[in-house]
Amino acid sequence: MDKTFTNGDGIDSWNTIIFLYNSALKEVRTKVEILNDEFQQVHQYNPIEYIKSRIKSPESIVKKLKRCGYESSIDNMVQYVNDIAGIRIVCSFTSDIYKLAEMIGRQNDLTVLSIKDYIKHPKESGYKSYHMLVTVPIFLTDRVIHTKVEIQIRTMAMDFWASLEHKIYYKFEGNAPEYISRDLRECSGIVSMLDAKMLQLNEAIIQAKEAQEEQEQKEGTGAV
Repeated sequence: MDKTFTNGDGIDSWNTIIFLYNSALKEVRTKVEILNDEFQQVHQYNPIEYIKSRIKSPESIVKKLKRCGYESSIDNMVQYVNDIAGIRIVCSFTSDIYKLAEMIGRQNDLTVLSIKDYIKHPKESGYKSYHMLVTVPIFLTDRVIHTKVEIQIRTMAMDFWASLEHKIYYKFEGNAPEYISRDLRECSGIVSMLDAKMLQLNEAIIQAKEAQEEQEQKEGTGAV
């Protein structure tokens, strides 16, 4: 039986739920790594710097449910908490983010449920990242269960900012002083400028390299 895992599906075991999410993480991570290897083979370039994956802790799940006004149950957890299984893909350049998102979206056995582009439309805090919510089929002995995974794609600079913001707001339990929030927003703008400058520099390097190779080819054929 093929099911979309949008509620508990009669599964009342925490271990079974976590098994499904861990399996989904393995499936998606493998797909992303294969895409990265293919890109390297075709373009001689790796768009991915590194990949991180995690399962949300029980405490975090309960807090999120309470914050959203839901009781703590497996059905509510599966239906309303979309980031229980999360994969973070960190790239060198912003252009890599959209290339990867397109490649992931073309995978036949992944279903994209939603996309949130916080790069073009940053959060008020200054947070920038590209989010995809997907489902991946997990093949069990008696059924197939489509399980949700949240994919976050960002640059190294965005990841540094987001990690710092998380640590700061964790210390203040989400109530950081206004001057700290203001400085974080200012740093987010600096991150955007850095990403844009590094992308521009990378494109200039590529053009210079192509021009150099063209010149060497002309010299080698005596066409100068």
